[in-house]
Amino acid sequence: MGIVNKVLISLLKFYKKFISPVWKTSCIFTPTCSIYAIEALQKHNFFVGSFLIVRRILRCNSFNKGGFDPVPDSFGKKKWLL
Repeated sequence: MGIVNKVLISLLKFYKKFISPVWKTSCIFTPTCSIYAIEALQKHNFFVGSFLIVRRILRCNSFNKGGFDPVPDSFGKKKWLL
């Protein structure tokens, strides 16, 4: 895991511990978006992790029913445009 990922994970953990409890809103997804972001950065490089995080945040709206949405372990043989 690169230094950038470690810094971002630290910032996400800070957010989860100190900022998120103040807002008292609940995420429509399981795992929550902050946990999803941490897992995405732990499993994938910065670019893939960031892509997954942005894609997840864009789906976090009232038009999506939410539910269980884990971080994919790999993309298989699919080719992704970043």
